[in-house]
Amino acid sequence: MQEENITRIQLDGREVVLIGTAHVSRQSAEQVKTVIEQERPDSVCIELDAQRYQSVTENSKWKETDIFKVLKEKKASLLLMNLAISSFQNRLADQFGIKPGQEMIQGIESAKEVGADLVLADRNIQVTFSRIWGNLGVMGKAQLLTSVFFSIFSKETISEEDLEKMKSQDTLNAVLDDFTQSFPKLKQPLIDERDQYLAQKIKEAPGEKIVAVLGAAHVPGITKEIHNEHDLAKLSKVPEKSKWPKIIGWMIPIVLVALIAITFYNNPAAGIDQTISWVLWTASLGAIGAAVAFGHPFAILTAFVGGPIGALHPLLAAGWFSGLAQAYVRRPNVGDFETLSKDVFTVKGFWDNKVTRVLLVVVLTNLGTAAGNIIGGADVIRLFIQNL
Repeated sequence: MQEENITRIQLDGREVVLIGTAHVSRQSAEQVKTVIEQERPDSVCIELDAQRYQSVTENSKWKETDIFKVLKEKKASLLLMNLAISSFQNRLADQFGIKPGQEMIQGIESAKEVGADLVLADRNIQVTFSRIWGNLGVMGKAQLLTSVFFSIFSKETISEEDLEKMKSQDTLNAVLDDFTQSFPKLKQPLIDERDQYLAQKIKEAPGEKIVAVLGAAHVPGITKEIHNEHDLAKLSKVPEKSKWPKIIGWMIPIVLVALIAITFYNNPAAGIDQTISWVLWTASLGAIGAAVAFGHPFAILTAFVGGPIGALHPLLAAGWFSGLAQAYVRRPNVGDFETLSKDVFTVKGFWDNKVTRVLLVVVLTNLGTAAGNIIGGADVIRLFIQNL
């Protein structure tokens, strides 16, 4: 049998066969099928976590998912990254006629055919991105969000040289390749930690012979790390969030309320003027933002009511109120996300896509409320100074 891209490891009397695949190669899927049929392993490990496995095996069901439910279950970040990766893969498919990830699907199918146990060996993608997020400062987070945003909406073609380079990466690494070059410390949560996690899951797979289907970029690290013990619970731990953003977020409304209270104590009429001015600015500009996004009247009304609430409570952004109202009236599903990368290329598609409309309502409502908070806050300070 041809041993190209195959690494064999003897581990305590067991044999581990690593198949280093290229996620954008037609030959990789064929090799996965051939190796599993010939080796007939007890277990097949694939480089997927449970959520990505579900999106691969239950594609039609995933398309019907309600975005309201997605947000409620706090899967928005997963959905966003799936969209970024899906957009990236669709550009590959359109340009080169390649279906990325086919080797993982083949691994799943071949494992069933030979009666092998299927092991989902990769770390939860949300944990990976949480650990990436925890390693970034404010500017780094802004840059990451920008990179993800432009990867979704980019129409840039991929050169043959880039395609060859991607044959040694997995899809996740390829999407964030430029970003990891700018922030080298992200290599640890994105690659090194996943090598350790994958190695431990492969080592714990049942049976005497294990075949693992992996992106070629992970094979060297796993070959090294599989001889060491790794704490999966520690590798899966989500870092604690900093308290400072919350503290600062609460300080601003507390100061505004304090200024209004002091003014009201000195001059009740001026205090009432302060309150009305601030409420009208935050409510009106928030509603105007939703209206500019062509939001549903219910979403605009929600933005008006939610503007002052969101400005006072940093954990309750007004845009999410109006966005959820928009989603309730015109509820998008994941199918809308899948057409988003094509819809945004036309004005009609941009405005008709339910997802884009919700995003516009969220963003513009928040911008309007923020502007209203600044203008209304300035008026609060002005009246406070006048009534000292």
